[in-house]
Amino acid sequence: MSAAVDKGTESAKRAQAFAHLDEAKLGWFHLRAVIVSGVGFFADAYDIFVIGQALPMIYQVYYGPKYISGSYPVGIPGFNNTEKIPKTPQNTKVNFNDNYPNGPHMDAWVKASTNWGNMVGQVFFGILGDKLGRKKMYGIELIIMIVCTIGSALCSSMVNGWSVLVLLSIWRFFLGVGIGGDYPMSAVITSEFANVRYRGMMLSAVFAMQGIGIMVGGIVFICTLSAMRSQIQADYTVLDQVWRIALGFGIVPALAAVYFRLTIPETPRFTVDVIGDTNKADSDVAKVLALNSVASVASNWEGDDVATAKVAVKSNTFADFRGYFGQWRNMKVLIGTAYTWFALDVAWYGLSLNQSTVLNLINFNGPAKVSVNGTKITPPVDIADLFYQIAVGNLIIAFAGTVPGYWFCVALIEKLGRKPIQYFGFFVITICLAVLAALWEDIKLQQTQFLVVFTIAQFFFQFGPNTTTFVVPGEVFPTRFRSTGHGISAACGKVGAILGIQAVGPYFTDNARIVLIVFAVIMATGGAATWLIPETAGKTLEELSGEDDVIIA
Repeated sequence: MSAAVDKGTESAKRAQAFAHLDEAKLGWFHLRAVIVSGVGFFADAYDIFVIGQALPMIYQVYYGPKYISGSYPVGIPGFNNTEKIPKTPQNTKVNFNDNYPNGPHMDAWVKASTNWGNMVGQVFFGILGDKLGRKKMYGIELIIMIVCTIGSALCSSMVNGWSVLVLLSIWRFFLGVGIGGDYPMSAVITSEFANVRYRGMMLSAVFAMQGIGIMVGGIVFICTLSAMRSQIQADYTVLDQVWRIALGFGIVPALAAVYFRLTIPETPRFTVDVIGDTNKADSDVAKVLALNSVASVASNWEGDDVATAKVAVKSNTFADFRGYFGQWRNMKVLIGTAYTWFALDVAWYGLSLNQSTVLNLINFNGPAKVSVNGTKITPPVDIADLFYQIAVGNLIIAFAGTVPGYWFCVALIEKLGRKPIQYFGFFVITICLAVLAALWEDIKLQQTQFLVVFTIAQFFFQFGPNTTTFVVPGEVFPTRFRSTGHGISAACGKVGAILGIQAVGPYFTDNARIVLIVFAVIMATGGAATWLIPETAGKTLEELSGEDDVIIA
């Protein structure tokens, strides 16, 4: 009888502690949690997407001398040259994909190597986050990112062995492991400290830093190319410094956040629901509420005693995992979060890391071809100006739809709900891709019309499933499986990203219409799979998981 009374008392204590978190006013501790998690996501996105602009520079420096040959003809419009102009890496952009053996697939592999690492890191850190705790794992992923970013920026070809591309892809695979670990850790920690009213907004704000990371990547390239313009014009091999500086800059946000991540407290929900220490959770909630009133995002956690089991709680063994997700009502949610993320990433990464086609269509990927003696040729270029133009084009794409879309989602996710935003986002993206596919032969010649449709699609990627597929898995699973569930969902997304980059991306230039149709169909299936997930706005994490009976003795 006493055991039953103890169980009831401890369950009431748990409910009261969580209620304090759920009903807390939005405050400084919440802001700190968003900033610490968001800075990591800034670094994640920067590191993932910066490679798209770095690779053409690597190709130019390391493969230009081998693959560029011949000369430009006499009488090029604008040059009025009376003699042939020799083609060199200084005046001609190397065509890596057509010259390197299986060039499109090698290009796709280097771009996707980070996503392969993401997939491993998301599952690995997701499981360990539930087994060892959020606090023990948080910060380790940033340390991995810092080490591997330095390795990526300093790698080069062996004298007799692997090329710079092979070594870079290895470093970026392990970089991806760290980035992947950040997904479940940041989502779960933010979710478990958030209040109910602003939980979606906080999670969206963390994820929106991805857009800032993409934007800053373009700015870093622009600034570096501007500062070194005269040197590049004198010697194209200076581009070897540019891409290394750009990749190396990724350690700056990671270094800024690593201390705060290592000192962040364990979440009270993990302390109760996995460890079984209701007293420690109660005192930690009190500290959170106290720090919420301290006007500082640098307020540190002090006196962090180790939690110990005081009550028996449901375990999170593999058998328990199978038992929980063996029930259809739980399994369908995991299928929903995993498949919608998969569908989203096929097109999102397939387009985002294969921007050359888009840059060509908006005239930001080199000069237009000119006619010489009845033959269309690409004229000589100033290689410094060419890469500057590419960087500006990438920044325009980021500003046009990507960055605004993230912040519209932050502002409206609580008012509109997760599912309506996800449904509508998938619907609009499907329509945009279908329109581009149907009108491709005409619209690819009409810069303004193409840019309008492409920008609308980019906007609704972010104000739609790219954000919501990150948010929902951080809310719908019970505490004992929340990190694992988020990690599995994110890893399925990266399977989609790998397919989009490696299986579909290499064929985009020559078969754009077919690729766009494939992307549109997959987006439509993502919209249909949204039916499997619940609406999470306005509900506590315990209501969503259906696990109020965690304490068993």
